[in-house]
Amino acid sequence: MVVVVTLTFFLMRLLPGDPFMSQRLNPEIKENLYAKYGLDQPVSKQYLDYLAALARFDLGESLKYPGRTVNEIIAESFPVSAAVGFLALVLALVLGVALGVLAGVWQSRWPDRLILACSTLGLSIPNFALGAGLVYVFALKLKILPVAMLERPVDLVLPVLTLAAWPAAVITRLIRTEMIEVLKKDYIIAAMVRGLGPASVVLRHALPNALPAVIHYSGPLAATLLTGSFIVEKIFALPGLGQYYITSIGNRDYNLVAGITIFYTFVLLISTFLTDLLAFSMNPQCRYRNES
Repeated sequence: MVVVVTLTFFLMRLLPGDPFMSQRLNPEIKENLYAKYGLDQPVSKQYLDYLAALARFDLGESLKYPGRTVNEIIAESFPVSAAVGFLALVLALVLGVALGVLAGVWQSRWPDRLILACSTLGLSIPNFALGAGLVYVFALKLKILPVAMLERPVDLVLPVLTLAAWPAAVITRLIRTEMIEVLKKDYIIAAMVRGLGPASVVLRHALPNALPAVIHYSGPLAATLLTGSFIVEKIFALPGLGQYYITSIGNRDYNLVAGITIFYTFVLLISTFLTDLLAFSMNPQCRYRNES
């Protein structure tokens, strides 16, 4: 975490320009602003002051949104990103696992080829193109779904579909690969010889051994989805964390960039730890080793 804070702090200050370069201010007002935010101090002192504030969980005041702290901006925008991201994560996991299992079981047959073609399409189409296409078809032409007003649950359909498409395609291919390998194992063949039905073999023996790989992938994925996507939030006019992050880089809002980066890193560490713990607990080999 200290490395992330340090790199973000100094890299932002190495970029050309400053937070007030786009504003036509006279030199005296600029100097007052520099003094207000401590930007007139040596960089080393600014860094130490920032670390001291960070120890109090104070991410500072935004340089481009006067009167608003970074803590407040994150508290207001994160729930929007988290709601869309959580639904997209659930949808991606459900679709990806279901289609991946089906493709793995029906390897090299028409269901497998169809699913692979769809997953390739999901990986190939960028978010901005998919989002724009969904808006054009379902919102502008068919007029059956709203673009995004965040007033009703149905308003989240298009953003969630757009955000879930790519990870669903990745999970589909990941589960398919794992299932193909697992179905070749001796214990799967032994289960079939004992007379277990295909559904029982797949759900009780094959799938639990294929899931840990997906769970490991879900940690970084969850952090990415929950903290917002600038492209999706821009297309659907969502006041989420991702949009704040990208605009803050362009605005040279040092405190906001650093604050969101730190928050993202924290979410990434927590989600990765939890998914690793879940993968360990669900891995049959680990359970058998602990029981023995």
